[in-house]
Amino acid sequence: MNKVILIGRLTRDPEVRYGQGGSQTAVARFSIAVDRRFKREGEPDADFFNCTAFGKQAEFVERYLHKGIKMVVVGRIQNDNYTNRDGQQVYSVRVMVDELEFAESKNASAGDGFGGNFGGGNNFAGNNGGNFGAPASKPAPGPIGDGFMNIPDGVEDEDLPFN
Repeated sequence: MNKVILIGRLTRDPEVRYGQGGSQTAVARFSIAVDRRFKREGEPDADFFNCTAFGKQAEFVERYLHKGIKMVVVGRIQNDNYTNRDGQQVYSVRVMVDELEFAESKNASAGDGFGGNFGGGNNFAGNNGGNFGAPASKPAPGPIGDGFMNIPDGVEDEDLPFN
């Protein structure tokens, strides 16, 4: 199985191009910085991943994403190896995007840039209202500080109006 889930910030504005000919499929390329969980002195604090999205997702990237925004990227790792002009083999990987989600509210990204809330209502964070590292508890329905609404336990996906 080849599946990766990354949470990080875009390091620059995405580059979007459209294919030639009849298909004119959108292709978006962007890079995200993912903070390392454990930081050691003398080592980088983050890892950087090149990502590529196609079609409707690439159009979404073009319309809504920009440098600094925090995103959840779900995809697969693909080798992106090539031989450079000097004849040397260059090894790299690229994340081929299958899914994209915002990782924080618009207000959190406009604030200090370190909102940390995953934006409840998705299934990545379990039932703890979307805060990684927070103890699981039964949230009360209603708005919370970041503008998202906690969804109580027992609510099925089919019952949600935006699913």
